[in-house]
Amino acid sequence: MRTAAHSASGDPVVLQPVATPEDLRIALAELAPDALPTFDTERAATLEQAREQLTAAPMRRFVGQWAVYVALERHPERAARLRALEARAATTESLDEARAIAAEIGGILDAACAEAGIVRDEARRG
Repeated sequence: MRTAAHSASGDPVVLQPVATPEDLRIALAELAPDALPTFDTERAATLEQAREQLTAAPMRRFVGQWAVYVALERHPERAARLRALEARAATTESLDEARAIAAEIGGILDAACAEAGIVRDEARRG
């Protein structure tokens, strides 16, 4: 994986890796090393599930989930904003504010999914 130019303008810290467990793990080691134990544990469980079910579907879900996580973490300001919105959503009592928070979170996730090459389910957005 190549490191992208660091920029105060919101540019990504690293390039989006290829969506393979190995490349995602390398990116996580740089972006979010605290997430590596969870990644490794989930990867082992997912591999076991894929073997038991004789299908690659669990691995596709695992790779997609972590590709989006990496896409979020590549932009520290965006990742911090998402965490702040999630914290605020847990405490707000205003329906209007909750809707605004949900819309902003949706936009952040849409951008991360696009960067990760994940197509979000259009039906969920109504």
